[in-house]
Amino acid sequence: MHRIVVLDPIAPATAARLRGLLPEGFVLDHGTARGDAHLQAIIADADFAIAGQVGVSGDVLRAARRLRLLHKWGVGVDNLDLATAAACGITVARTTGSNALPVAEFTIGLILAALRHAAHAHARLQQGEWIGGRLPRDAFTLSGKTVGIVGFGAIGQRLARLLSGFGCTLLYSKRTPLTAVEEAGLGARHVALDDLLASSDVVTLHCPLTQQTAGLIDAAALARMKRTAVLVNVARGGVVVEHDLVAALRAGTLHAAAMDVFDIEPLPADSPLIGLDNLVLTPHLAAVTADTFAPTVLQMFANIQRAARGEPLPPADVVVP
Repeated sequence: MHRIVVLDPIAPATAARLRGLLPEGFVLDHGTARGDAHLQAIIADADFAIAGQVGVSGDVLRAARRLRLLHKWGVGVDNLDLATAAACGITVARTTGSNALPVAEFTIGLILAALRHAAHAHARLQQGEWIGGRLPRDAFTLSGKTVGIVGFGAIGQRLARLLSGFGCTLLYSKRTPLTAVEEAGLGARHVALDDLLASSDVVTLHCPLTQQTAGLIDAAALARMKRTAVLVNVARGGVVVEHDLVAALRAGTLHAAAMDVFDIEPLPADSPLIGLDNLVLTPHLAAVTADTFAPTVLQMFANIQRAARGEPLPPADVVVP
């Protein structure tokens, strides 16, 4: 029997759903706590490991005595020590494209919530206060606005398609622009990041966290944006300098923002992000939907089966060969 271990601490119900999809010849265990010591213990005898949001350090990977494949449950691999994986001969893969639709849909929800101050109104009503139209600042519609998409991969392109119904002008920033034909099909135009920030009513982040994108949205970038603009981050927390964002929101130089990802996760209870009436916060759940659970898990399990048989993985899913 091949042993798969999910490194994240997951609920028993989630583990049961995973086991219900498990291929024959495999058993599955999972984490029950956080921290390297626990991860080192449960990965030691694993043939295959799955990591969602938990950080997987070099020390954890070096504790794996027979690990053949580390599979990301999702697409962002900034929480995995890829250099150590490569040095240890551990293949790393991800579920390319699996979360494009749920994250794109969730992004639209965050955009609307930030533009219309829905979270602030919800919080007040939960406290028994009927504020009616007494919002802390102006509310805006999405239709007809200019939306700047930073990072234009599977998620950014799916978002562009969904936004077409709102009649938005779509700008995008990407290291390698699409062809003119591809841009025409998506109704989007490539521009430099500075131009995107200055021109957009909504800026939404979908880029990976790399050395080039770490701290990309800092005080200088925020200062280029319109005072009436909204920033949405469903990429990675490190792309935004959080204390610069807090300062801009408090000063009113940025109208509103929404964040699903943070520098430190779980978000500390004393974070200065908490309590701002023009900031919508959600706990890294943009990709979480019941109807994408099985397809994503089956994509991972299919790759694990390929690795067990010594077969190549789909090139698009391979991060470290």
